[in-house]
Amino acid sequence: MKEKLYAIPVNDAFSKDCECPVCAMYKELENNAVEYTMGPSYMEDDIRAVTDRLGFCDKHVKMVYDQNNRLGMALVMSTHLRKTIGDVKAATKHRTMPKISLFSKNKTTGNPVTEYIHNLDNSCFVCSRINGIFDRYIATIFHLWKTDEAFREKYKSSKGFCQRHYAVLTDYAPKELKDSALNEFLSITDKLYIENMERVLGDIDWFINKFDFRYDNEPWKNSKDSLQRAILKTNSVDIE
Repeated sequence: MKEKLYAIPVNDAFSKDCECPVCAMYKELENNAVEYTMGPSYMEDDIRAVTDRLGFCDKHVKMVYDQNNRLGMALVMSTHLRKTIGDVKAATKHRTMPKISLFSKNKTTGNPVTEYIHNLDNSCFVCSRINGIFDRYIATIFHLWKTDEAFREKYKSSKGFCQRHYAVLTDYAPKELKDSALNEFLSITDKLYIENMERVLGDIDWFINKFDFRYDNEPWKNSKDSLQRAILKTNSVDIE
């Protein structure tokens, strides 16, 4: 079973002292995918064919660039640009005058050039490598929830989740759990999310208080990094 293969990284993530263990899993996958992109793989024709076709999203092109493999990045961009130019040239030969749709405001249809660019803007080699494994990680969470009592306790004692991954877990739950088991999981997950969001909100409020002279002599408590933790809770962005 594939879930057994992924049990170790999922357990490791839930063992971390972090605001969202699912973010921790995603970040590990993301770093691995970026390193893979600028590792020996970029010299392989089959891998380059995929990077040529998919390109990179705004976030990941910067992360790939920051790997400091300038030659590798240049080779990847060279063949990607060449394919993109060729595809656009081919698309322009099939372009017709845009038609205004009767059912939408100021939207055009039947333009293969803009459709191609839109599809390219919404694809990413790094994202595609992450997403397949990430889906298995989510499935593994539920596999462990159902089969591993130690993991259930680890889940219950976590610091909750960011809002994005809270939604992922609650959306996925009905696929894996039914009736009372589903209600129990949702109740625990709701409680974890709300209580830990309130905890971070309290830290943020105390952080704000510390800018008031009346609180000069008060301790910072757990508020010094509250802004970073709040951003992770709301936007799934880990600011180090």
